Parts: sequence; C-alpha cells; structure tokens
Amino acid sequence: MKVQGWMFGGFAAFILATAIVYGWWSKEPTGTTALFLAFALCTMIAFYLGFTANRADTGAMDNEDADIADDAGELGFFSPHSWQPLMLGAGGALAFMGVIFGWWLLFFSLPVILLGIFGWVFEYYRGENRTQ
Repeated sequence: MKVQGWMFGGFAAFILATAIVYGWWSKEPTGTTALFLAFALCTMIAFYLGFTANRADTGAMDNEDADIADDAGELGFFSPHSWQPLMLGAGGALAFMGVIFGWWLLFFSLPVILLGIFGWVFEYYRGENRTQ
C-alpha cells in the first residue's frame, strides 16, 4: 500500500502544479476549480493509503524480495448469479435519461435504483442463506 500512497502523492503534486499553471494562464475558474478538487481527492487517497499502510501488515508489494506468487490468495466472494446489477443499470440508465429528457423521469428511476440496491445488499439474507 505504501507504493500506491506514494504514487497518488506524486500524482497529486502533478495535478497541483497543473492547476496553478492552468489557473494563472487561462484565468478560467471552472477548470481551475476542477483541477484543485482533483488535487484534494488525490491527496485524500494518498493520505488514506499511507495511513493504512502503517497500520496494516506489510504486503508482498512493499517487499522488494517478494515474488509474484507471494501476493496470491483468495480475492473474496463474488456472487455467481445476481440480477441486481442489471436492475441498477436499468435504473441508472433511466435516471440519466431523466437528465436528458426531463427531470420527471427521475421519479420512475429512483424506486428502481433503491430496489436494486436493497436487493443487492440483502441478497444473501433470505431463503436458505438467511442467518438466524
């Protein structure tokens, strides 16, 4: 994680320099603000990764003598048959069409999005997989 923290720190420094030069040269407030906000976001990510790297165990990426196989292992659980991403995608598409065609479409997309999020979060808490 330390390597990623340093990478985001370097990227934040580059964006800061770019924001200063862009703001001085163009005198355009929207792009300058966007660049300064991107600098702030990169700084937050760099701080988080550096802070977490000090508290977590050293990973294989922080060890110079490590092999690629040292970082192998279980990546996590991924749902093999979930329909909820399709519902979220349809709700998101409907919401973005609401931005294009009319804000009234958001009233129809919000229940679809909320139902998709609710279904995805509680997907394994019903039926035979329910914990008691």
